Amino acid sequence: MFVVLDKDTIVEEIIPHLPKRKRGFKPKSPISEIINCILYKLKTGVQWALLPMEQLFSEVVPSYKTVFGHYRKWCKEGAWQTCWVEILKKNKSKIDCSSCDFDGSQTPAKKGGEEVGYQARKKAKTTNSLFLSDRQGLMLAMSQPISCEHHDLYNIETHFQEITSILKKAEISTEGLFVNFDAGFDSENLRKITASEGIIANICENKRNQKSPSEREYYFAKKLYK
Repeated sequence: MFVVLDKDTIVEEIIPHLPKRKRGFKPKSPISEIINCILYKLKTGVQWALLPMEQLFSEVVPSYKTVFGHYRKWCKEGAWQTCWVEILKKNKSKIDCSSCDFDGSQTPAKKGGEEVGYQARKKAKTTNSLFLSDRQGLMLAMSQPISCEHHDLYNIETHFQEITSILKKAEISTEGLFVNFDAGFDSENLRKITASEGIIANICENKRNQKSPSEREYYFAKKLYK
């Protein structure tokens, strides 16, 4: 049996935060195995119809459509984000927010999908998301996918608030948070947004916006950025 996440972790960290069933038939397969199957699909990227169902379930083997139905239902109900927020909240003491990093990451989407655009630099259709990680490189929060036809600062206020709202739900304060940004995020608008959240923004200066040292209004901590 393929195991992505052990049963005890699934039972303790995920199942308690899933919406309770109000009506309908009880699944014949254990919920823990359905969740493990979903995690396998997300981890490998295999198509739903090609999931190795026999190797993912110990007894009753459901249709892949049944597993997809659970996944879609939990997505619509925001269950996955709830699980993530609760995991963050529970493990706050293990997070090192003395210095955080904010950046975007592009993912190829050759077969299309929502929020997909052509990225000339990648010579492919891609989608982009913005991420916030702690000093250890642990991911804390991410934005909704953004089409790569747009630059990193596109609708930045909305996407940045998506990320900070996850931190707040997890009871992680943004006040005094030191965050590094690369030159692609050098803008007055983002500086105002971070200041309103009490965040210390360490933004690498964009050469296109470069001013002489006497004209610069903001300090950039190069050693901390590295």
